[in-house]
Amino acid sequence: MKSFRVRWTEDGQERESAVTYDATCAEERVNELEAREGVSNVRSVAVKPGE
Repeated sequence: MKSFRVRWTEDGQERESAVTYDATCAEERVNELEAREGVSNVRSVAVKPGE
């Protein structure tokens, strides 16, 4: 199973999820963040297990 982290920019500051997600949950989180005011550049990034 592939793991993903979500990265985004909020109020000019880069952020990264503290947890990893499977593909479906990562996409859901991306959609949640994109709907928030002040959030941009939202993307999911594949990571190796343990990263």
